Parts: sequence; C-alpha cells; structure tokens
Amino acid sequence: MRLLTWHFALAFVITGCASTETLQTASKSVVHSSAAKTVSTASMTERRSFQSALLNEDVTYHVYLPQSYGMDTDSAYPVLYWLHGSAGYPPGILEMLASRFHSAMQDGRMPPTIVVFPDGFARTMWANAADGSRPVEDMVVRELVPHIDASFRTRPIASGRLLEGASMGGYGAARLGFLYPHLFGAISMINPGPMQQVLDPENAPLAGPQRAQATLDTVFGGDAENFERRSPWTLAATFAKQECLQTRIRMILGSSDPITPANLKFSRRLTELGIDHEVELVAAGHNPRAMIASLGGNYWNFFAPVTKDRPGQISEC
Repeated sequence: MRLLTWHFALAFVITGCASTETLQTASKSVVHSSAAKTVSTASMTERRSFQSALLNEDVTYHVYLPQSYGMDTDSAYPVLYWLHGSAGYPPGILEMLASRFHSAMQDGRMPPTIVVFPDGFARTMWANAADGSRPVEDMVVRELVPHIDASFRTRPIASGRLLEGASMGGYGAARLGFLYPHLFGAISMINPGPMQQVLDPENAPLAGPQRAQATLDTVFGGDAENFERRSPWTLAATFAKQECLQTRIRMILGSSDPITPANLKFSRRLTELGIDHEVELVAAGHNPRAMIASLGGNYWNFFAPVTKDRPGQISEC
C-alpha cells in the first residue's frame, strides 16, 4: 500500500510575476514542422496550429520555449501540457502562466521545460464526445503529442511528459494521466472538476443544473453511466492495478472553492486504492487568476523530480 502525502499549506502567498515587457521572448528553434505559426515579439508564447485529421480542422496551441532552447541545440527537453478550463484560457492567463514558468526556470526553481497550452475547445472535458463528433481526447494523444515530439527537441517518453490543468483541465489531466500512463509521467490537478463518481446536474455547486446537464448531454450522451464509466473516479481503479510507481500525482485545491469537498472525497478514493499523491490547500476559491497567484514555493517542488532524470527510479509504465 502506498502512502498519501498531505501538504496542507494554508498560506496566502502572492508570488511576483515579472512583466512580459521586461522578459525576452524565448528563443525558438523548431525542427520537422510544417505547422502554421504566429510569433508576437510582445508575447512569451508562440501561437501555432496543425491540421487535425480527427477533427477535420486546424487545432491551435501556444508554446513556451525555455531561454536555453535556442542556445543549447543538442539538449532534449521535458514537456508540460497545461490544460485549460471549460471556457478556454481567460484573457491574460497565458502570459501570466508563461511569465511564472519563465521566472521559475530563470532562478532554478524549475528545470528548463517546454510548456504547451493546447486548445481543447469549450466544455469538452478533454474527452471524446459520446456521439463521436468531437474526439478531443484522441486528438491530444494521437495527434498533438506526436506533433509536439516531431516539432521540438523533446524527451519522448512518459517521464519526459507532464500534465497540469485547472478546473475542466484538471479533470482532463486526471483522465488522460490515468488512461495513458505510458505517455504521461506526472499529473497535476488544480481545482479539478467534476471529480465525483456520479454527475448529478441537480447537485452541481459550481456549474449549476443547466451547465452540468449540457455537459452530460454533449460529452456523455446524456448517460450518467457513461459519465461514471469514463470518470477519473472509475479510471483510477484501473490505473491502480497497473502499479505505475513512477507517476507523480498532486491536487491543489482552493480552501473556499465550492467543489473542494468533492475533490477531497476523490483524494480519499485515491488513498483507498493505494495511489500515492499530494494534496495542497491554498487560500483561494475557483477563480483561476486568484488561484494561480496564491501558489507558493511548494508549487515548484513537484516539477524538479519529474523533469530531471532519476537513475534507477524511472521505468516506463
């Protein structure tokens, strides 16, 4: 039985982010890519796209490249896939996140890492629609990940890929991480949801009945059993049997977020299954900007052991 590690850090820490105007745009050296791209000198990220055969349309993403990427042309880099919530990336969040990651890499809190911000579209739950109309999950694992590995100097193994997301993105990080441990070696969930076993639209404290029912209908075909079968709650049981001991998992929860009780129940579920994970409570609610601003120094500790080689400890699941 693996043990649960609790980090209840109820401190309200505002970490400073350097202005993007004062930070150099990361150098970019891209290989083997025919993807469309848009570069803004005022931005720390580059907007790119590729043609998705599964969705039959262009799919965009933003990418942050560490400053060393264009200088050290021999090194391969881990990739962090940062998944957005149900309404996409709120205005300014991309630059806020990129600036934080840049500062952390500059001062050694985080190893140099490529950060990809994919577009998972609104209210898709980063999952395939039950009717087959929007195979977003398949797009990520079968198209986006290979595209990133072909376009940049990555470490194309599970220990070189991390998932992090907020709200719907946290739900997506859990689902994708539990389903594909051979692809992703770390799962970080920030205020994830909905993480309960059963989606009851009449008991949805954050989304409310109308939005919860819309999600149930559009993604899960209006079938509560389909939701349960595909939920992180259920997938965790299968994941636990695989004994992916190298996978690191954490949850960061807002102490005043109305879905935190459900997330703590999910954490207990992981403990019962013997899945080792960290839980940190921070003094914030569900607002993404306030939540990100509240992340303290412990936030960065999660990345170093994952993105650095650990001889004798990493074995692909």
